Amino acid sequence: MADYTQLNRVRQWTNDQGVNVAYFSNFQTIQYLTGFGSDPIERVLALVVFPDQDPFLFCPALEVEAVKDTGWPFGVYGYLDHENAYAMIADQIKHRTDKTTKWAIEMGNLTIERFNQLHEQFPTSMFDTDATDFIASLRVIKTPHEIELLNAAGAEADYAFEIGFKAVAAGVPEQRVAAELQYALMKRGVMNMSFETLIQAGAHAAEPHGATSDHKIENNELVLFDLGTVHDGYISDASRTVALGTLNEKQADIYKVCLEAQLAAMDAAKPGITAAELDKVARDIIDHAGYGEYFIHRLGHGMGQSEHEYPSIMEGNDLVLTEGMCFSIEPGIYIPDVAGVRIEDCVHITADGCEPFTHTSKELTYVG
Repeated sequence: MADYTQLNRVRQWTNDQGVNVAYFSNFQTIQYLTGFGSDPIERVLALVVFPDQDPFLFCPALEVEAVKDTGWPFGVYGYLDHENAYAMIADQIKHRTDKTTKWAIEMGNLTIERFNQLHEQFPTSMFDTDATDFIASLRVIKTPHEIELLNAAGAEADYAFEIGFKAVAAGVPEQRVAAELQYALMKRGVMNMSFETLIQAGAHAAEPHGATSDHKIENNELVLFDLGTVHDGYISDASRTVALGTLNEKQADIYKVCLEAQLAAMDAAKPGITAAELDKVARDIIDHAGYGEYFIHRLGHGMGQSEHEYPSIMEGNDLVLTEGMCFSIEPGIYIPDVAGVRIEDCVHITADGCEPFTHTSKELTYVG
């Protein structure tokens, strides 16, 4: 049976905040609190929590049975596409309480259009409490069970690297490498990637938010892999950069510096350091090597059920890292028309350091 400890904490929080109704619209929040995972896309999925009444889930009618299959012990209600979802949600709320003056919502998620529809049902209510930061504070410290699931996802990513590296060869399109590693994962029962697999070769890898394409890999260049899987709702996210053929001095130096920065940050990640200080450890190494202008993103991001969670490991964030926090450590150097290198592990903070979820070697690997 699912553990509803965090849901109970939300109920206590509503009481402490003087909130009558807490309305959660982010499907990832709902999965975290209830164990039911589904992206409703254009349909309505909501979790409604009260300080002194049982919560309920509201979802498309076609998912009601899936909710029940999770063991959800409270109410679940479905709607058909032609029905007014917000009127039906309002009916269920009014059936439970006549106290609807003060609401908490996820301001970072609820769209204006959907807020307006909700507000029409409760025109005199105040929707002035933001639950976003509170939910982030719950999710930021992972339980031992969550760490187990993240380790399992990390092992799947390691296998994907193994297969992907073997697929690299001169003349092979990036897309084919991605397809081969994903097919190998599917044959093992791993059906979902945590994000679109990224394979970028040569100068194409200098676009950190580029996409895998039909660009063909050539000899004597670096090939960047960024990938992850989903394991029982928890994800992996890791990057490696490998070499095909012979590297020139600039390519080899970029890799050396990026690896030094990543290893230094891994060594420095422990309870007591701030997110900003950790970012600076890696950034200083890259700056001092003369590549500072080519490290154009934060050092890392939180992860768990999704690949981008709280906190951000970046300049200006004075959050003190504590045991159980999980995030990526991914310095990168991206020189246009030359090459791009990124080396990334997601880690969890331990009592005296950090442990990665992925273990593929980071020493420069020659493939092909």
